[in-house]
Amino acid sequence: MHDQVKAYYGKVLNSSEDLQTNACCTDAGLPDYLKATLSQIHDEVMARYYGCGLVSPQQLEGCRILDLGSGSGRDCYVLSRFVGEDGYIVGVDMTDEQLEVANRHIDFHTDKFGYARANVEFRKGYIEKLDELELEDNSFDIIVSNCVINLSPDKEAVLREAYRLLKPGGELYFSDVYADRRVSQELVDDPVLFGECLSGALYWNDFHNIAKRAGFIDPRLVEDRPITIDNPQIEARIGHIKFFSATYRLFKLPELESHCEDYGQAVIYKGTVEHCPEHFALDKHHFIERGKVFPVCGNTYRMLHDTRFKDHFEFTGNWDTHYGIFDGCGTALPFDTGTKESSGGGCC
Repeated sequence: MHDQVKAYYGKVLNSSEDLQTNACCTDAGLPDYLKATLSQIHDEVMARYYGCGLVSPQQLEGCRILDLGSGSGRDCYVLSRFVGEDGYIVGVDMTDEQLEVANRHIDFHTDKFGYARANVEFRKGYIEKLDELELEDNSFDIIVSNCVINLSPDKEAVLREAYRLLKPGGELYFSDVYADRRVSQELVDDPVLFGECLSGALYWNDFHNIAKRAGFIDPRLVEDRPITIDNPQIEARIGHIKFFSATYRLFKLPELESHCEDYGQAVIYKGTVEHCPEHFALDKHHFIERGKVFPVCGNTYRMLHDTRFKDHFEFTGNWDTHYGIFDGCGTALPFDTGTKESSGGGCC
């Protein structure tokens, strides 16, 4: 499987225009500040980009970030702009051709951003075998990945390694492709369908269970959209399955509970996270307006209080009294047409 993927992304594809579906390469709805930074990325790096979004979580200044499946380095270079000279980015990829492109433009982006020294490096390796790369436990604030975990033959190992490498309170923030059911082995074995980020997609509920086994107790869906294949031949083979491009954030917080429990807690957003002056979107169901009391479950309280977001919120309540399950907590399908905006507390 590794050889098939390396051949597809290293030799078959020469640019994003060579892809046969639109499962990858979507940057719909990017905010202006991200578009401005993308305009500074080298043309060759942009041409060899095959992701399904742009993984750029909030509040990155000074962070140490690991990018799993960094490809030509596009996301690494964008993130290097936001972490600043005090931050650092490590990109990991297994494809020589992609790594050559990424390494070729380190000096270009260092100069473009006005840094005295590079804050990006790239390493060759497999994302399910990060233990082979001499990366220290608990050494990254954030781990990102962009439409790559679906290409791994051992997705659970990827999540276990990510959990090991994250600092306490750190997060895995990544975009990927998911399916509304399990994909048959016959389709998984098709190199084109797999390389196009379709047949390697996890059934969403299997992903949730794998994430929890790896230690990420409460996966949070940030955003999602349905994928249209727009290729009659491929759709004829796989059209019975619905696919979604989705971004999740998984926090390394061992104290999280398996369900959203109500302890009578609330938060007030100060409006101080960079690029988020009026509201803070933790996930699809937590759209928190500045200055407004926002009731939260215990897990959401910890995701804001025990992470890099703490200084940007006021917190009320404690853990003395338990009021049962948080109102609104349910088990509906994660990918739906509901709005992520909410005027009150919420629960995914």
